[in-house]
Amino acid sequence: MDVKATPGDIKDTQLAEEGAKRIQWAAREMGVLQLIHQRFEKEKPLVGVKIAACLHVTTETANLALTLKAAGAELALCASNPLSTQDSVAAALSVIFGIPTFAINGEDNDTYYRHINAALDINPNITLDDGADLVTTIHKTRKELIHEIIGGTEETTTGVIRLESMAASNQLLYPIIAVNNAET
Repeated sequence: MDVKATPGDIKDTQLAEEGAKRIQWAAREMGVLQLIHQRFEKEKPLVGVKIAACLHVTTETANLALTLKAAGAELALCASNPLSTQDSVAAALSVIFGIPTFAINGEDNDTYYRHINAALDINPNITLDDGADLVTTIHKTRKELIHEIIGGTEETTTGVIRLESMAASNQLLYPIIAVNNAET
């Protein structure tokens, strides 16, 4: 594997090879995403797009991140739940695949929010969120980013409830797609 030095905050770079193997194994079970990956690798529909993602750092998310990168996106990833972070996957994404990843299993609350802000430092055009902490952080302390954001996604019911509340009070300043509402 080609090793790249990439900004990020992970537990142990020596876990990268193990993580890469786990990511490749999971890809075999994600046939539709792999077809999209192949198509995006050719078409590059996301060239010039910056994506900040706050998701569970698992093999499944890693394959999504690799597909977005293949599409030409610049991506930074942080953990939406420190207890679900797979440290070997975070290491592989950061060290081998060149995706800045800010995720450590069991990280404390201060580190969690430092990681969210590190992912936002790419000045995203799109946000991918799981729990609405990324979007909430933008709206509370990183409002300077909003003018560049065209939209985002939210994966959880809890996050959607938070964002619907913000929308109802005219506080949600960019459109969000509720992923769980998709009929797929």
